[in-house]
Amino acid sequence: MRYPSLHPPSAPTAMTPATATPLASPLVTGGAVDPTIAAKGYVHPDVLVTTDWLAQHLGDPHVRVIESDEDVLLYDTGHIPGAQKVDWHQDLNDPVVRDYLSREQFEALLRRLGIDESTTVVFYGDKNNWWATYAFWVFQLFGFTNAAILDGGRAKWESEARPMETEVPHYAASGYTAHARSDERIRAFFADVRQHLANRGKLIDVRSPQEYTGEKLHMPDYPQEGTLRGGHIPTARSVPWARAANPDGTFKSAADLRAIYETEQGLRPNDDVIAYCRIGERSSHTWFVLTYLLGYGHVRNYDGSWTEWGNAVRAPINRGEKP
Repeated sequence: MRYPSLHPPSAPTAMTPATATPLASPLVTGGAVDPTIAAKGYVHPDVLVTTDWLAQHLGDPHVRVIESDEDVLLYDTGHIPGAQKVDWHQDLNDPVVRDYLSREQFEALLRRLGIDESTTVVFYGDKNNWWATYAFWVFQLFGFTNAAILDGGRAKWESEARPMETEVPHYAASGYTAHARSDERIRAFFADVRQHLANRGKLIDVRSPQEYTGEKLHMPDYPQEGTLRGGHIPTARSVPWARAANPDGTFKSAADLRAIYETEQGLRPNDDVIAYCRIGERSSHTWFVLTYLLGYGHVRNYDGSWTEWGNAVRAPINRGEKP
């Protein structure tokens, strides 16, 4: 099954935000979409691959599989054959400044992994692909569009008793040249959120209900990470990120997702939306859902999120269940 190109035009139109950019789309699939994915009704279905598809392409020299987990030791216990590890903390973040890696650091990372622009990168991980979508999002900061997500992630692969290995693969270094990092398209900063509030833009808080109300300063069963105040950004709607996933880790259908984000929360595809959580990792999952699965044209991830907002002097905060 093939779909026509769903990429937005290169020049902005009246219906397209000026910050719009070509979306990720894996070259190796040639636009083909698995019937299982197509049946879910997504706007950009080609950005997902199934476990069946990946099993058939494990030896494909044009494919690199990247595992990115919350549990950074999980990869070493066993991973998809040929998969390489990207550590969200060590590989994707600057070691000193709270920021993502530079163009030079990203270029060095992909060269080390043997990846260039002709290589389709398939991301997967634990926790319903929570950190896989985070790695995917960081790659998009550098315009690396030859990428996809494994629907169901590590949990689905393991539940189907597919092969795992502990051997760490090594690939020949590539000559990849990275694009300059472009934050403004898909990333929001503190000042952007303040302006967004003034413009009455839509905000989605993807944390747990207890974090949203201010009952907790951290995720349930996780340590406190230094936030001084609890609650949520005024007007933000509470939509915990994991509501977008099925019990097997796959993404819910487009109809189910629209019921959550549109029928329940009142969002529309042409809305200017900012999603946030604690440090931008859970909200990257929601960014992926809104951008790729539902086709929203202007969604940004506020990675400063609550660890920044909850510590900022005079940043407005609401507590309780109401936005």
